[in-house]
Amino acid sequence: MFGPMRGPWRDTNLKGWWGDNPPYHVSVFILTHHTRPPIEMEGNTTFHFVTGGIHEALDLARDAAKGKDVRVGGGPNTVQQYLRAGLIDELHIAIAPIVLGGGERLFEGVDLRASGYECVQFVASEKATHVVLRRPGA
Repeated sequence: MFGPMRGPWRDTNLKGWWGDNPPYHVSVFILTHHTRPPIEMEGNTTFHFVTGGIHEALDLARDAAKGKDVRVGGGPNTVQQYLRAGLIDELHIAIAPIVLGGGERLFEGVDLRASGYECVQFVASEKATHVVLRRPGA
C-alpha cells in the first residue's frame, strides 16, 4: 500500500506513490523487513514501517484504531498470511474484468471453506464484481 519497491530502502526521500496527501487519512502500518522511521503526510496519514510481522502490525493498528475496524490491504502474500493465521473476519474482494497476466494467486495455500468463510454478499456491475466473505460469528 506504500509503493512497488522490494528490498532495502534505496531512497529514504521516497514517500510512496500516493503523492503528498494519500487517501487513507489514518495511520497505515507497512509490513517490511527493513527499518525506516515513520513518515507523516498531509490529511493525517502517517506511514509506520513494521518489521515484526503480521501480529505486531495488527496489534499496532488495533491500538491506533481505538475500537474501530481495522482493514488489511496489500498484495496476495500479505492477505494469505492474515488468512492463514485466522485474523481476517470479513474479506471484500473486488474483481475487475481485466486480464493482467499470471501474477500471484490470492488464495494459494488457503482453504477458505475449511476456515469457515461463507459468501454473504455478491454484487456484479459493468466495472467490477464485489464478493464479501465472512466467518460466522465474526
